[in-house]
Amino acid sequence: MGLSLTNVDVVYAGVIQVLRSVSLEVPDGSMVVLLGSNGAGKTTTLKAISGLLHAELGEVTAGQVLLDGDDIRHEDPAAIFRRGVVQVLEGRKVLEHLTVEQNLMVGAHLRADSRAVKADLEKIFNYFPALPALMQRTAGYLSGGEMQMLLVGRALMARPRILILDEPSMGLAPLLVEQLFETIGRIRREEGLTILMVEQNARAAVRQCDYGYVMEAGRIVLHGTREQLESNQDVKEFYLGFSGAEGRDRFRNIKHYRRRKRWLG
Repeated sequence: MGLSLTNVDVVYAGVIQVLRSVSLEVPDGSMVVLLGSNGAGKTTTLKAISGLLHAELGEVTAGQVLLDGDDIRHEDPAAIFRRGVVQVLEGRKVLEHLTVEQNLMVGAHLRADSRAVKADLEKIFNYFPALPALMQRTAGYLSGGEMQMLLVGRALMARPRILILDEPSMGLAPLLVEQLFETIGRIRREEGLTILMVEQNARAAVRQCDYGYVMEAGRIVLHGTREQLESNQDVKEFYLGFSGAEGRDRFRNIKHYRRRKRWLG
Protein backbone atom coordinates (compact mmCIF):
# COMPACT_ATOMS: atom_id res chain seq x y z
CA MET A 1 0.00 0.00 0.00
CA GLY A 2 2.86 2.38 0.73
CA LEU A 3 3.11 5.61 2.66
CA SER A 4 0.66 8.52 2.78
CA LEU A 5 0.06 11.73 4.68
CA THR A 6 -3.49 13.05 4.98
CA ASN A 7 -4.19 16.63 6.11
CA VAL A 8 -1.19 16.69 8.44
CA ASP A 9 -0.55 19.70 10.68
CA VAL A 10 2.70 20.02 12.62
CA VAL A 11 3.24 22.47 15.48
CA TYR A 12 6.53 23.18 17.29
CA ALA A 13 6.64 24.09 20.97
CA GLY A 14 2.85 24.19 21.03
CA VAL A 15 2.66 27.52 19.18
CA ILE A 16 4.55 27.54 15.85
CA GLN A 17 2.61 25.85 13.06
CA VAL A 18 4.92 24.64 10.29
CA LEU A 19 2.77 22.21 8.27
CA ARG A 20 -0.80 22.98 7.26
CA SER A 21 -3.04 20.21 5.91
CA VAL A 22 -0.22 18.44 4.06
CA SER A 23 -1.32 15.44 1.99
CA LEU A 24 0.93 13.31 -0.20
CA GLU A 25 1.29 9.70 -1.30
CA VAL A 26 4.33 7.50 -1.86
CA PRO A 27 3.11 4.26 -3.49
CA ASP A 28 5.15 1.09 -3.13
CA GLY A 29 8.00 0.93 -5.62
CA SER A 30 7.79 4.61 -6.58
CA MET A 31 10.23 7.48 -6.26
CA VAL A 32 8.61 10.70 -5.08
CA VAL A 33 10.37 14.05 -4.74
CA LEU A 34 9.35 16.93 -2.48
CA LEU A 35 10.52 20.33 -3.76
CA GLY A 36 10.45 23.74 -2.13
CA SER A 37 12.53 26.66 -0.93
CA ASN A 38 14.34 26.82 2.39
CA GLY A 39 11.88 26.96 5.28
CA ALA A 40 8.99 25.55 3.27
CA GLY A 41 8.51 22.63 5.66
CA LYS A 42 10.13 19.81 3.66
CA THR A 43 12.37 18.44 6.41
CA THR A 44 9.55 18.74 8.94
CA THR A 45 7.43 16.58 6.64
CA LEU A 46 10.12 13.88 6.63
CA LYS A 47 10.50 14.01 10.41
CA ALA A 48 6.73 13.66 10.81
CA ILE A 49 7.04 10.37 8.92
CA SER A 50 10.11 8.99 10.70
CA GLY A 51 9.01 9.99 14.21
CA LEU A 52 11.81 12.49 14.84
CA LEU A 53 9.69 15.55 15.63
CA HIS A 54 9.65 15.04 19.38
CA ALA A 55 13.40 15.63 19.62
CA GLU A 56 12.69 19.20 18.50
CA LEU A 57 9.47 19.74 20.49
CA GLY A 58 7.40 19.13 17.36
CA GLU A 59 4.09 17.28 17.17
CA VAL A 60 1.63 16.14 14.54
CA THR A 61 -1.51 17.85 15.85
CA ALA A 62 -3.93 16.85 13.09
CA GLY A 63 -4.21 14.41 10.21
CA GLN A 64 -2.73 10.97 9.70
CA VAL A 65 0.62 9.46 8.72
CA LEU A 66 -0.24 6.07 7.28
CA LEU A 67 2.10 3.17 6.56
CA ASP A 68 0.20 0.34 4.88
CA GLY A 69 -2.97 1.79 6.37
CA ASP A 70 -1.62 1.97 9.95
CA ASP A 71 -1.34 5.38 11.57
CA ILE A 72 2.27 5.74 12.78
CA ARG A 73 2.04 9.33 14.11
CA HIS A 74 2.67 8.30 17.71
CA GLU A 75 5.04 5.39 17.14
CA ASP A 76 8.58 5.48 18.49
CA PRO A 77 11.26 6.24 15.87
CA ALA A 78 12.89 2.86 16.55
CA ALA A 79 9.59 1.09 15.86
CA ILE A 80 9.18 3.00 12.60
CA PHE A 81 12.75 2.04 11.67
CA ARG A 82 11.99 -1.62 12.37
CA ARG A 83 9.04 -1.36 10.00
CA GLY A 84 11.49 -0.52 7.23
CA VAL A 85 11.31 3.29 7.09
CA VAL A 86 14.93 4.50 7.06
CA GLN A 87 15.85 8.18 6.80
CA VAL A 88 19.19 9.65 5.70
CA LEU A 89 19.29 13.00 7.49
CA GLU A 90 20.63 16.15 5.89
CA GLY A 91 24.03 17.42 6.97
CA ARG A 92 26.05 14.21 6.38
CA LYS A 93 25.68 12.86 9.91
CA VAL A 94 28.27 10.09 9.81
CA LEU A 95 29.61 8.66 13.05
CA GLU A 96 32.79 10.68 12.76
CA HIS A 97 35.07 8.74 15.12
CA LEU A 98 34.20 5.32 13.67
CA THR A 99 35.64 3.81 10.53
CA VAL A 100 33.70 3.52 7.29
CA GLU A 101 33.31 -0.21 7.95
CA GLN A 102 31.95 0.40 11.46
CA ASN A 103 29.51 2.98 10.12
CA LEU A 104 28.19 0.50 7.58
CA MET A 105 27.81 -2.19 10.24
CA VAL A 106 25.78 0.22 12.39
CA GLY A 107 23.19 0.15 9.62
CA ALA A 108 22.91 -3.62 10.00
CA HIS A 109 22.81 -3.65 13.80
CA LEU A 110 19.32 -5.22 13.98
CA ARG A 111 20.16 -8.02 11.56
CA ALA A 112 21.32 -11.46 12.74
CA ASP A 113 22.13 -13.21 9.46
CA SER A 114 25.83 -12.49 8.92
CA ARG A 115 25.84 -14.15 5.51
CA ALA A 116 23.06 -11.86 4.24
CA VAL A 117 24.82 -8.85 5.75
CA LYS A 118 28.00 -9.74 3.89
CA ALA A 119 26.07 -10.16 0.64
CA ASP A 120 24.45 -6.76 1.08
CA LEU A 121 27.85 -5.21 1.75
CA GLU A 122 29.04 -6.52 -1.62
CA LYS A 123 25.98 -4.97 -3.25
CA ILE A 124 26.82 -1.61 -1.72
CA PHE A 125 30.38 -1.89 -3.03
CA ASN A 126 28.90 -2.49 -6.46
CA TYR A 127 26.81 0.68 -6.21
CA PHE A 128 29.63 2.72 -4.66
CA PRO A 129 32.94 1.29 -5.92
CA ALA A 130 34.98 3.91 -4.04
CA LEU A 131 33.93 2.56 -0.63
CA PRO A 132 36.03 -0.66 -0.38
CA ALA A 133 39.29 1.33 -0.40
CA LEU A 134 37.94 3.53 2.41
CA MET A 135 36.80 0.82 4.83
CA GLN A 136 39.46 1.52 7.48
CA ARG A 137 39.33 5.30 7.03
CA THR A 138 37.92 7.33 9.93
CA ALA A 139 34.56 8.60 8.66
CA GLY A 140 35.09 12.15 9.90
CA TYR A 141 37.97 12.61 7.44
CA LEU A 142 36.02 11.69 4.32
CA SER A 143 35.14 14.19 1.61
CA GLY A 144 31.54 15.35 1.25
CA GLY A 145 30.89 12.99 -1.64
CA GLU A 146 32.42 10.05 0.21
CA MET A 147 30.31 10.80 3.28
CA GLN A 148 27.13 10.84 1.20
CA MET A 149 28.00 7.49 -0.36
CA LEU A 150 28.62 6.11 3.13
CA LEU A 151 25.31 7.42 4.47
CA VAL A 152 23.28 5.92 1.62
CA GLY A 153 25.22 2.67 1.99
CA ARG A 154 24.62 2.62 5.74
CA ALA A 155 20.90 3.09 5.18
CA LEU A 156 20.85 0.26 2.63
CA MET A 157 22.51 -2.05 5.15
CA ALA A 158 19.30 -1.80 7.19
CA ARG A 159 17.42 -3.30 4.23
CA PRO A 160 14.87 -0.48 4.11
CA ARG A 161 11.52 -0.84 2.49
CA ILE A 162 11.10 2.95 2.28
CA LEU A 163 14.23 5.07 1.95
CA ILE A 164 13.88 8.75 2.88
CA LEU A 165 16.61 11.09 1.63
CA ASP A 166 16.93 14.67 2.87
CA GLU A 167 18.98 16.89 0.54
CA PRO A 168 21.45 14.19 -0.57
CA SER A 169 23.19 16.47 -3.09
CA MET A 170 23.78 19.42 -0.75
CA GLY A 171 27.27 20.86 -1.19
CA LEU A 172 28.40 18.37 -3.82
CA ALA A 173 30.11 19.25 -7.09
CA PRO A 174 27.86 18.99 -10.20
CA LEU A 175 29.59 15.84 -11.50
CA LEU A 176 29.16 14.11 -8.12
CA VAL A 177 25.50 15.15 -8.02
CA GLU A 178 24.89 13.55 -11.39
CA GLN A 179 26.65 10.35 -10.36
CA LEU A 180 24.79 10.21 -7.05
CA PHE A 181 21.36 10.56 -8.63
CA GLU A 182 22.15 8.00 -11.30
CA THR A 183 23.17 5.57 -8.54
CA ILE A 184 20.04 6.29 -6.50
CA GLY A 185 17.92 5.64 -9.58
CA ARG A 186 19.75 2.38 -10.20
CA ILE A 187 19.30 1.28 -6.57
CA ARG A 188 15.61 2.04 -6.77
CA ARG A 189 15.20 -0.03 -9.96
CA GLU A 190 17.34 -3.00 -8.93
CA GLU A 191 16.26 -3.25 -5.28
CA GLY A 192 12.60 -2.34 -5.80
CA LEU A 193 12.91 0.37 -3.16
CA THR A 194 10.33 3.00 -2.42
CA ILE A 195 12.05 6.40 -2.15
CA LEU A 196 10.87 9.75 -0.83
CA MET A 197 13.40 12.53 -1.42
CA VAL A 198 13.64 16.16 -0.40
CA GLU A 199 15.97 17.95 -2.78
CA GLN A 200 16.74 21.51 -3.83
CA ASN A 201 18.51 20.37 -7.00
CA ALA A 202 15.15 20.05 -8.72
CA ARG A 203 16.51 19.33 -12.17
CA ALA A 204 18.40 16.23 -11.05
CA ALA A 205 15.66 15.02 -8.71
CA VAL A 206 12.75 15.44 -11.13
CA ARG A 207 14.67 13.54 -13.80
CA GLN A 208 14.62 10.42 -11.59
CA CYS A 209 11.20 10.69 -9.94
CA ASP A 210 7.80 9.22 -10.81
CA TYR A 211 5.84 11.92 -9.04
CA GLY A 212 6.58 15.17 -7.28
CA TYR A 213 5.13 17.70 -4.87
CA VAL A 214 5.97 21.39 -4.46
CA MET A 215 5.71 22.86 -0.97
CA GLU A 216 5.44 26.50 0.03
CA ALA A 217 4.88 27.91 3.53
CA GLY A 218 3.96 24.52 4.96
CA ARG A 219 1.42 23.64 2.24
CA ILE A 220 1.47 21.47 -0.84
CA VAL A 221 0.77 23.94 -3.63
CA LEU A 222 1.36 21.84 -6.73
CA HIS A 223 1.89 18.19 -7.60
CA GLY A 224 2.13 15.99 -10.65
CA THR A 225 4.00 13.32 -12.58
CA ARG A 226 7.55 13.86 -13.78
CA GLU A 227 6.26 14.87 -17.20
CA GLN A 228 3.75 17.31 -15.69
CA LEU A 229 6.39 18.93 -13.49
CA GLU A 230 8.86 19.25 -16.34
CA SER A 231 6.26 20.95 -18.52
CA ASN A 232 4.77 23.22 -15.83
CA GLN A 233 5.82 26.81 -16.45
CA ASP A 234 6.05 27.78 -12.77
CA VAL A 235 8.14 24.72 -11.90
CA LYS A 236 10.44 25.42 -14.83
CA GLU A 237 10.89 29.05 -13.81
CA PHE A 238 11.12 28.68 -10.05
CA TYR A 239 12.94 25.34 -9.73
CA LEU A 240 14.34 24.05 -13.04
CA GLY A 241 15.98 27.39 -13.84
CA PHE A 242 16.31 30.00 -16.56
CA SER A 243 19.12 30.51 -19.02
CA GLY A 244 20.42 34.02 -19.59
CA ALA A 245 20.45 37.24 -17.58
CA GLU A 246 17.01 38.33 -18.79
CA GLY A 247 15.46 35.19 -17.40
CA ARG A 248 17.21 35.58 -14.06
CA ASP A 249 16.01 39.18 -13.73
CA ARG A 250 12.47 38.18 -14.59
CA PHE A 251 12.67 35.34 -12.11
CA ARG A 252 13.59 37.71 -9.28
CA ASN A 253 10.86 40.19 -10.17
CA ILE A 254 7.90 37.84 -10.53
CA LYS A 255 8.70 34.91 -8.26
CA HIS A 256 6.81 36.00 -5.16
CA TYR A 257 3.79 37.43 -6.98
CA ARG A 258 3.18 34.61 -9.44
CA ARG A 259 3.74 31.86 -6.88
CA ARG A 260 1.04 33.31 -4.63
CA LYS A 261 -1.28 34.20 -7.51
CA ARG A 262 -1.18 30.87 -9.31
CA TRP A 263 -0.74 28.40 -6.47
CA LEU A 264 -2.39 29.91 -3.42
CA GLY A 265 -4.95 32.24 -5.00
